[in-house]
Amino acid sequence: MANTRRAKPNSQLRTVSETAVHTIKVTLDGCRPPIWRRLQVPSDTTVQQLHRLIQTAFGWEDYHMWAFETGRERYGLADRELGIRSAASKRLGELVPTVGGRLGYTYDFGDNWEHDILVESVGEAEPGVTYPRCITGRRACPPEDCGGPWGYDDLIEILSDPSHEEHEERLEWLGLDSADQFDPAAFDLGEVNRALSDYQSVLIQG
Repeated sequence: MANTRRAKPNSQLRTVSETAVHTIKVTLDGCRPPIWRRLQVPSDTTVQQLHRLIQTAFGWEDYHMWAFETGRERYGLADRELGIRSAASKRLGELVPTVGGRLGYTYDFGDNWEHDILVESVGEAEPGVTYPRCITGRRACPPEDCGGPWGYDDLIEILSDPSHEEHEERLEWLGLDSADQFDPAAFDLGEVNRALSDYQSVLIQG
């Protein structure tokens, strides 16, 4: 008698539509007031590509190691000792296919900048619209190598106090002539999308 049992579907094999778009909110943990970006990203974006998009949208300079965490697995530049799998082929829509799904993203294992990624919606791309794109956000990206959220708080405090003994030293470290040249509240949506333009394409022709 023939074996008629059907193979169980592999939950890892998900079909990701080429015209689907994830709207995600990426928030930098530990910073007050909050620093975040809301992005619309093709669902078939690999997590390696997502790393580049987050770097660009926030203004990081991609100097350091990074990894995405699902709670069970880590993806980044493959490293067996650190338990990190390659992010080159795993897609956003496979890892977090539905609204409410979450990913962690850590940049710089020294400063430990942890980002929370929340899927706010999943839907079809709009005709004639280029993706990925940033649709809103808040506040400037911290400088690289400033010591994580706590170091960043100290930096802002020092820059705001011209009488602080480290004021001039920090200005020199940042390459600034005055503290007015760094505004932690600044966010320029047009500038972010111009930076993302190298990655953009139209998913559905208008």
